[in-house]
Amino acid sequence: MELRHLRYFVAVAEEGSLTVAAERRLHTAQPSLSRQLRDLEQEVGATLFIRSARGVELTPAGQAFLEHARRALQAAADAVAAARRAARPPKPGFAVGFLTGQEVEWLSHVSHLLRGQLKDIDFRVMSDFSPEIGAAIQRGEIDLGVCRVEPQPDVTYKVIAHEPILVILPRDHPLAARPAIDVRDIDPASFIGYTGTPHVLRDIVTRYLRDRGVVIRPRHLLDGIATGISLVASTGGVTLLPAYVEPLLPRSLVSRPLAGNPPVIGIAAGYRADNPSPVLHTFLENIDQLIAARAAPGGRPGQAG
Repeated sequence: MELRHLRYFVAVAEEGSLTVAAERRLHTAQPSLSRQLRDLEQEVGATLFIRSARGVELTPAGQAFLEHARRALQAAADAVAAARRAARPPKPGFAVGFLTGQEVEWLSHVSHLLRGQLKDIDFRVMSDFSPEIGAAIQRGEIDLGVCRVEPQPDVTYKVIAHEPILVILPRDHPLAARPAIDVRDIDPASFIGYTGTPHVLRDIVTRYLRDRGVVIRPRHLLDGIATGISLVASTGGVTLLPAYVEPLLPRSLVSRPLAGNPPVIGIAAGYRADNPSPVLHTFLENIDQLIAARAAPGGRPGQAG
């Protein structure tokens, strides 16, 4: 009995048809497949299929044999995979976490910076809320985070850019006709506030509003850009979000700058200084290129940090 006999048997059992299994799964001639199955039945010493004009069905012996045949095929596949892993040691890993939405802007810059090493590493990307990114860096689950400055033990941050905070509002909102919006003209009851998750943004906006004597009475709170955009679209309310959300806005929403001296929010590269990764070392050696690329013409609005 050979592995090919088991593959043929499982294919026919799953398709319920010699013709379908031969043509679609095994790419062999039906007479040859029938002969292989007869050889298998002779080797097993039991009839495995009941053949009819409508196809084939498993006998009780065939049903018992099917489970073990699948296990044998899986064990063979696992053995091949193990041998290949031993022959080709795994590539070193490098994981980058992005504040959700920021990967749209920063992934291409990070990939370009590491382009000489990407083919030699297992490059993984994830996105999450900023506090979770900071915690993942601290735990060593990711090597690099592009997020807000989240105080974490043993995590070092370098601010790589600042971006303005904008007004996000419905396209048909009366204030949308203005080229810039004074925050004092926003209806406090329509303002969408913040939970504790985007605490860096919440604190910046809170100080900005307080300095201008604005007291808001939010009925809705956002915990990230996705919920913020959804709440503005569904409630007709207004909120303040960083400029990187602009490409993510649906057609029903628009962004407008704040009048006067608008607040800005930083984005940082976070990492552990004790991380020995040579890929991280390359990134940090060239981080000024990343900052320059972000600030170059054609980049997103903002100031290099």
